[in-house]
Amino acid sequence: MARPVTMFTGQWADLPWEELARKCSGFGYDGLELACWGDHFQIDLALAEPDYCECKRELLERNGLQVYAISSHLVGQAVLDVIDERHKSILPPNIWGDGNPAGVNARAAEDMKNAARAAQKLGVTIVNGFTGSSIWQWLYSFPPVSPKAIDDGFKLLAERWNPILDVFGECGVKFALEVHPTEIAFDLVTAERALEALGNREEFGFNFDPSHLIWQGVDPVEFIRRFPDRIYHVHMKDAIVTLNGRSGILSSHLNFGDPRRGWDFRSLGRGGVNFEEIIRALNQIDYQGPLSVEWEDMGMDRDHGAKEACEFVRKVDFEPSGRAFDAAFDKEEQA
Repeated sequence: MARPVTMFTGQWADLPWEELARKCSGFGYDGLELACWGDHFQIDLALAEPDYCECKRELLERNGLQVYAISSHLVGQAVLDVIDERHKSILPPNIWGDGNPAGVNARAAEDMKNAARAAQKLGVTIVNGFTGSSIWQWLYSFPPVSPKAIDDGFKLLAERWNPILDVFGECGVKFALEVHPTEIAFDLVTAERALEALGNREEFGFNFDPSHLIWQGVDPVEFIRRFPDRIYHVHMKDAIVTLNGRSGILSSHLNFGDPRRGWDFRSLGRGGVNFEEIIRALNQIDYQGPLSVEWEDMGMDRDHGAKEACEFVRKVDFEPSGRAFDAAFDKEEQA
């Protein structure tokens, strides 16, 4: 059976979720991965209103859609980050409050606990998101960064996220970190360190997204092979490296869509990600969850891109073989 193809709604939060559900149904999707911003999935209402989650599912079902995961990237970012004025633009007012950094961190942590409780009420077992990072700004070690400073960053991960993950465990829900620049885990080595810092607890795994690995020079397939039992969810997203002798891989403080950047996101199948090998690797680890399109391409109309992306995922996905191709010549099997 083919894996369900879903749409992550985060980049569509400007649209009312009922309108988006109708659109995605028309594009051919099987379900939505509901972002916890805009009106797509509101954690506080899910916990306060007895019929909130039931109404969400009913509307999805009327449009022939399901939900397999919710995503709380924006609030999750504020759990570990060193808070500054930039965070005000991504956080809801009740999390930002008066902007006092310690208070923002604490409120974000409580909201992530509530995300697990809301997911349980909705009947899903995965919450995708970010952790934030207190040490990302020290990526380039000058002035020199001591090993202790980095160690302390991973200790802070354990200090702030273990109580959150305790609630996830109580709810029977898993947290899937999207390995991503600005997070505590942004490549294979830091993903290994994050797991180690959290004692390899089962509640913590990854939302695999190849687009954030490929431009760093990390083979996304190697990530799947390294963490076969921790791939809890999959984002289908493409990117392309466009180094031309003038552009740089750090992208020169240029925003997405600027042709002078050294890399950018692309609609599925139009970048550099080898999705054929990714599907083969997912088959090898027996991943049965959704393939969730996270659509970003500054050079393409998003309705066109979303429909095209759904068709691309259905074309590229395939089931593993149930037998060896040369089994007909195996005399022992025939005997």
